[in-house]
Amino acid sequence: MLVDPRFIRLADHFFGMFPQPGRGGGALAIYLDGRPVLDIWAGWSAKDHRWHGEQVALTFSTGKGVAATVLHRIAERGLIDYDAPVAEYWPEFAAHGKHDITVRDVLSHRAGLHRVRGLVPGREGILDYAAVVRALAESPADPRRIRTSGYHAITFGWLVAEIVQRVTGEPFTTVLAREVAQPLGIDDFWFQVPAAQRHRIAKIFPHLAPPGIRWNTASSVLSWVRPIRGLAEAGMPESFDELVRDPRVHDAVMPGWNGVFSARALARMYGALANGGVVHSGDAEHRAGDQPVRFLRPETIERINRTQPTESRDYVLGLPLHFTLGYHRPVLMTKQQPRHAFGHYGVGGSGAYADPDLGMSIAFVTNRLGNALTALGDARLAKLAAIAQGTVRKHRAHD
Repeated sequence: MLVDPRFIRLADHFFGMFPQPGRGGGALAIYLDGRPVLDIWAGWSAKDHRWHGEQVALTFSTGKGVAATVLHRIAERGLIDYDAPVAEYWPEFAAHGKHDITVRDVLSHRAGLHRVRGLVPGREGILDYAAVVRALAESPADPRRIRTSGYHAITFGWLVAEIVQRVTGEPFTTVLAREVAQPLGIDDFWFQVPAAQRHRIAKIFPHLAPPGIRWNTASSVLSWVRPIRGLAEAGMPESFDELVRDPRVHDAVMPGWNGVFSARALARMYGALANGGVVHSGDAEHRAGDQPVRFLRPETIERINRTQPTESRDYVLGLPLHFTLGYHRPVLMTKQQPRHAFGHYGVGGSGAYADPDLGMSIAFVTNRLGNALTALGDARLAKLAAIAQGTVRKHRAHD
């Protein structure tokens, strides 16, 4: 474990979050100025096993930020133009009038392809990457995309992955390893989890469903209720509550929701994005042998962190969301929200983000699902991040 003395209050709050097995467990990591200052864990990875330092977790939409970062690494080298039509790289995508949808539209949830419910047949249909990608290419876009975003709760990952695959000619997971895991020097970035690593995945609980009602019943009912129909269309495929526990999920490539990461891996990636694109190997106190790693250029980070314009509330979630290119603005439990922070939270509570103004990144992964009905998770990360932000601002003011 690593606890910089400045973050003792935060660590104390974190350790108090998991008093018994029923509260599950988790890990929390922070980078400051490109170096690790906090790497802690607590609680239970299963009802009879303690969370340990090598634990990883299924983090749902947290993976969207990782998938987007893969694309940005490629775009920085000029292989992808954000304002180019997706069909330039993926010709089949132009079907049904989608020829003018750009990579920028995909990254800002304005491709109009939010629907996953009924996209492919059967409860196991979404495990078939090729079938899903083919179905997306053959689908018409929702016309509301012209005015505003429509959160692509699950389809986002496939769209990004297929663009990357078409451009590179390689499997998305191969590109992920080369563009993110290898330069950062940490392997814990997976959408397909190697068999030898699956014992490290914490068991998620409770069931991913509204209390007192079956998942398929809830999704069917919601799909007929106009104000929240989009939520069922975008995030409630058939028997999804059962599928998230199926081991075959870790054989598939579904970057919109099946990312498995450690907190320290996410914090390291966002630590680079918070520090002008550079991350270091040493911590704040021990810098011997410290080797800086250039992950992205500052101008790339500035470009991808610009809020994309929208005219109204997101038509899926019904909220006025502020998307950048593949990320959203984090929400903290404090009056003073970060102005330029960006990252991605996941259903259930996991999430991570970078705050360039503070040079800080924070990542939290957990197996105890909190709020399962919003894109932004629950309040645990919002509280942890608020304490972390306050800590850094306090010490910066005294320096």
